[in-house]
Amino acid sequence: MAYPFAAAEVLTAVDLNAMIGAPTQNAQTGTTYTAVLLDAGKTVTLSNASAVTLTIPAQASVSWADNTQLNFLNLGAGTVTITPAAGVTINGTPLTLETSKGGSLVRTASNTWTFIPFSAGGVDNANFTNAATGTYTTGGKDYKYLTLTGSTSVIFDRAGFADILVVGGGGGGGAPPSTAGTSYGGGGSGGYLSIISGYFAVGTHTVTVGAGGSVQSTAGGGDSSISKMISPGGGTGGSFTVPATDGGYAGLNGGSGGGGMSHNSTYLSLRPGGRGITGLGNTGGNGFTATGTTSAGGGGGGSGAVGSNGASAAGGNGGAGTASSITGSAVTRAGGGGGGGYTTAGTGGSGGGGAGGTNASNAGTAGTANTGSGGGGTYSGISGGNGGSGIVIVRVVV
Repeated sequence: MAYPFAAAEVLTAVDLNAMIGAPTQNAQTGTTYTAVLLDAGKTVTLSNASAVTLTIPAQASVSWADNTQLNFLNLGAGTVTITPAAGVTINGTPLTLETSKGGSLVRTASNTWTFIPFSAGGVDNANFTNAATGTYTTGGKDYKYLTLTGSTSVIFDRAGFADILVVGGGGGGGAPPSTAGTSYGGGGSGGYLSIISGYFAVGTHTVTVGAGGSVQSTAGGGDSSISKMISPGGGTGGSFTVPATDGGYAGLNGGSGGGGMSHNSTYLSLRPGGRGITGLGNTGGNGFTATGTTSAGGGGGGSGAVGSNGASAAGGNGGAGTASSITGSAVTRAGGGGGGGYTTAGTGGSGGGGAGGTNASNAGTAGTANTGSGGGGTYSGISGGNGGSGIVIVRVVV
């Protein structure tokens, strides 16, 4: 029988595979596998519901030829981790293969390999090592996400693109001290920053989740951020402690603005709502201006709509929040707080906005925690509501 090589030539694994008609795939179904010489030039498929450890042995154990290439594909639900044996170096990241992901190892020197991911789109997608909050599939893509309700950090072991939602802390509602007959504005929602395909480098990225603002606070809600992407807190509802320069008592500016204040006999100039930041939030509603028992504060701005103006004895409603499906189902966040009113309180905006209070000893309610919603304003000597804390969510394709 004639062979297609000279007698002096050394057989490589690829030559041997071709000569004996070896299959082009090596199917493995266990939770551990150590590569062998005959894997060169093939694709090793790994399939197990549990995690799989794939070991690359040292040159002393296997006589790898120069420029050997090993191909691997994960067909199972368990993540495959490529592990170098003692004395072996593998360059390139990440050394993990999730479902339907694969890659090649190329030998560049004795006991030195370089890993090259080749699965579709995998090179472009970031990956975090924090334990995922949840996973889901939509549109033919598998996602995992991380919901952060307090300040912490996220560790990315693979650079690439991730989707994020960053909501600042909501502003608190306006509140006493005051003279009788005063209605206070609702707090504005925190800024609502949604980014599809933001780029993250490998490393640790700091996350700050903004606190909800207190009633009467001149600081408003706290800013939320991840890395250098920031979403500001919402503005506080108008009160006597936050006078505007024109003699009125305006809501504070913020991600969304707080609603303006109202008094039944004095300071009858317009009490404007605070301004929101375009693209992140909206303006608060104005306070009602009239005499008698008709005072009404404006509603705080929401991320999805402006706050309503106060009307005779009726507080303005908080602006609506915004829905996001970043966690697999639609959730609305960042509603504005309702304004206080003499007889009728403004309702909180959808997404967790607090309701306003009235003369019937009804206190303004707080914005819902981790929605970045504004707190409700109040009437006269009754308590207003604090803003809701913010939230940060990170999502990647797996």
